[in-house]
Amino acid sequence: MKRNLENLKRYNLICIFLIILIIQNFSYSQEKASKIDELLKTYQDYGLFNGTVLVAEGGKVILKKGYGLANMEWGIPNKPETKFRIGSLTKQFTATIILQLVEEGKINLEGKISDYLPEYRKDTGEKVTIHHLLTHTSGIPSYTNMPNFFEEISRNPYEVDEFIRKYCSGDLEFEPGKKFSYNNSGYFILGAIIEKVTRKPYEEVLKERIFDPLGMKNTGYDHNQLIIQGRAGGYEKTVGGYENAPYLDMSLPYSAGALYSTVEDLYLWDQALYTENVLSQKMKDLMFKPHEKALGASYGYGWIISTREFPNLKEKIKTISHGGGINGFNTLIERLVDYRHLIVLFNNTGATQLGEISSTIIKILFNAPYDLPKKPLADVLYKQIIEKDVDSALKEYENLKKNYGKEYNFQPSELNRLGYHLLKKMKREKDALEIFKLNVKENPNYARGYEALAEAYMASGKKELAIKNYAKALELDPNNRNALEKLNELFKGNKK
Repeated sequence: MKRNLENLKRYNLICIFLIILIIQNFSYSQEKASKIDELLKTYQDYGLFNGTVLVAEGGKVILKKGYGLANMEWGIPNKPETKFRIGSLTKQFTATIILQLVEEGKINLEGKISDYLPEYRKDTGEKVTIHHLLTHTSGIPSYTNMPNFFEEISRNPYEVDEFIRKYCSGDLEFEPGKKFSYNNSGYFILGAIIEKVTRKPYEEVLKERIFDPLGMKNTGYDHNQLIIQGRAGGYEKTVGGYENAPYLDMSLPYSAGALYSTVEDLYLWDQALYTENVLSQKMKDLMFKPHEKALGASYGYGWIISTREFPNLKEKIKTISHGGGINGFNTLIERLVDYRHLIVLFNNTGATQLGEISSTIIKILFNAPYDLPKKPLADVLYKQIIEKDVDSALKEYENLKKNYGKEYNFQPSELNRLGYHLLKKMKREKDALEIFKLNVKENPNYARGYEALAEAYMASGKKELAIKNYAKALELDPNNRNALEKLNELFKGNKK
């Protein structure tokens, strides 16, 4: 009897200890969620984030929330269930279907484009493999790099075969497998191969093989003409405010970037990747293998594999991630697989620093020191220019730098952002010149500052000064293709 009582006491003590531990862990998670919420609210207040977020710690969601507006015309707020265009996050789903078909013996990773698309140009099609397409090492020119793509092509609908023939079949820029060059054409071609092999439309294959089995009911192919309940509008943030993003026909991003989803559905996707419900372990090992050095990290199949270091952690943290950018939207999914942490960020006001936000969230999850964002300098100076003049803006710059240097973002990209708005949106070449001059004075090693100043001189008809500054930009950044091309054009013009 005495032994039973002792066992009972021991059992009760263990239960109490576990309850205390659970309460403590819950409290820690809530504290982290509050810090992340404060972080996102600050980004929103500064006009640097407008969207939705989901953060999971150890596989459990600790924060999912919307910030700002899904529809600015009607004042409809963003919510966790709001549907966003996810851009290049689409690539990981395309890669998954390819790997499923590889496992089924229907596709060979070393198979050539011509094996699956016999109508593709032979000289290239017989060189480029599926592996090359998956890893952005094909050498095929990416259609989104075409100088006239967004202005002249992006609004027009195309059938898959026609688009490949016109815009995904250019002469090779390098021999397949020789280097990494991020490439939307490659993933567009992969979508066509999926359709050929399965004899079904790309979006139907995704629905049958991934979305329906995983219960991803709020994910699909984003057709412009369809009424999709809860779809966010796409906007662009400028120093002057917000405006509607340019129209893009969704037949063009296709299997490289045409999907929409929610942060909640991407949580389901993340959880499924820890199982073999979608891919076998063998295929997942291939997907997450660092095949190519890329973007300061390594590229797998539709994913970027990298490591992060923090001062108070001895080990490096492995991350598997990918970003997406499409007219009016940018997105990020970042998986910390050793800890089962997940960060999903969707933004519907154009390009913003989601990588920076995610890095800070990771610091919060690991109790590392972190900083809140700084106020955007460009917006303040723009207001001075509009309400007064550019000289007032230059004086305000000196004042802010001297007295509020820790509060504002003095990165050189801020002055470039302001200068380009004045130059291109407002056609105020003289004001733009003054801002760009300030930028190169303050940041003499910033190549893009000289490139921007050269462009402003070009717009003002001052070719000699344009040549001088393009040359300086190229000296600081020998890989600056735009500066090189502009110099060649200017020298040809002078010879005439």
